Order: sequence, then C-alpha cells, then structure tokens
Amino acid sequence: MFCPNCGTEVNGKFCPNCGEAMETVVEEPVQSPEIQPAATTAPAAGSFSKYSVNDFINKTMEKHDSGETFEIENNYLLNINLNGQAWSKKGAMVAYTGDVKFKREGTLEHGLNRFVKKAVTGESSTLMKMKGNGKVYLADQGKEIVVLNLQNERIFVNGNDLLAFEEQIDWDITMMSSGVGMSAGGLFHVKLEGTGMVAITTHFTPITLVVTPDQPVYTDPNATVAWSGGLSPSVKADVDFKTLLGKDSGETFQLKFQGQGFVIVQPFEEF
Repeated sequence: MFCPNCGTEVNGKFCPNCGEAMETVVEEPVQSPEIQPAATTAPAAGSFSKYSVNDFINKTMEKHDSGETFEIENNYLLNINLNGQAWSKKGAMVAYTGDVKFKREGTLEHGLNRFVKKAVTGESSTLMKMKGNGKVYLADQGKEIVVLNLQNERIFVNGNDLLAFEEQIDWDITMMSSGVGMSAGGLFHVKLEGTGMVAITTHFTPITLVVTPDQPVYTDPNATVAWSGGLSPSVKADVDFKTLLGKDSGETFQLKFQGQGFVIVQPFEEF
C-alpha cells in the first residue's frame, strides 16, 4: 500500500515519511454467482390435440362428390348419392340430406321363395329400401367398409357383412351344399350378381386370399366375409375322439374353397 499524501510505501497504519494515517480497505468477498432454478416453460396455447371450430369442420367435412353412386367418406362411413332407389342393411342409416324415403323390405317383396328361405334359415340380413334424391350416409357399428364394383359378376357375402347394393343388383339367399351344415354356423349367405355397386363391412382390415385350382384355401366360417362366384365352397369337419371329449382345438369346422377366385377374411370371429 502507498501513502496517498507523499507516495511512500507503507507497511503499517501510519506513513513513516509524513505520518499520514492509512485507511483500512475492506475488500468485499467475492460471491459465487447464484444458481437460478431452471425456468419451467408452460406449453403454448393450442399445443395439445385441440381444434378451433373451423379447423374441426374443415378436417371432418364430407368429401367432394366423385360422381359415383357409392362413395367412401372414410373407413367407416359410406355416402350414397341417391337418385332413384337402392337397398341397405336395416338400421344402417346414420344421416341423410334431400328428399329420401326409407321403407323396410316387405314380407313378400322379393317373392315367396326368398321369404321361405329367410324363415327357414333365420338369415338376419333384413333389407331397407331407400328411395328418392339426396345423400344417405350408412355405417355399421364402426366396421370398415369396402365397395366392390361388380361388372356382370357374382359374389357371395355373409348376411351380417352386407351393407348396401344398387337396385339393379340381383340377390338371393344360398346355403352351402354340405350335409354337416347346420352346426357349423355361417353357412347361409347372400348371393349378389349383375353390374353395379355392392358395399360390404369387415371388423378391422381384411385380407384377401387368392384361390387357384392347385391351391385351395381353408377359412374359419365366422371370419369369412365374402368370396367370388367362381369358387366351390364346402364344409370341412375335423371330428375325432378328442372332439367328442371336448378336447379339440376349437377349430372343428372350416370352409374349404376350391377353384379360381378369392376369399375375403376378417381378423375377427363373428358369431
């Protein structure tokens, strides 16, 4: 330290040259910088899965018309641009616009022969007639919808999985030509043929299996949705001593498809 009066170096309290008293300088301790807690950033408004009303409307609004009679709105909704008449599964309508009338299938509307078949088989595919001009939206318990455009073709569909078809499509109830039949379940189906749209439903996304003359396909009756008209299905029964004791695999009956065509199977057993 040096004397502020004469500049002499001083080691004590007073300057040895001029006697000037030295001031004691108190040095402030160096403080460590305070550690600030990490700032918590609040999520920005609208960062969650929320929509404004306009965003929601735009996201879920119906699609523009494609000009087709049957249009898939999404995986679970079918839009029918009705101009005349079409048939759907009873109770499948969820909304409509325009001038449309709905009428349950008459008891003898499709002839005495089909009425008797439905009574004997217990086929549950009751139909609903839609007539007029407008848009009809159909759905069936959240099942996925597939539209097939038949071109003078034939297809067989499980009655529970038939959603709708155009008026010009001819239909009938058929039964597997097999003697073991009744206990297998799923042996009565709807035959549809002609030219026009047919909408079917499946639990979850289906798989289509190709059948060739040298490669038959075996399916669970309760998972089989539809098959092409060129196939010859039959019932295959695996019955042995274990079956009688109730120790079988649970796959006692299968459908065997032979010929040339395809089978549509869903990943779900529909009892």
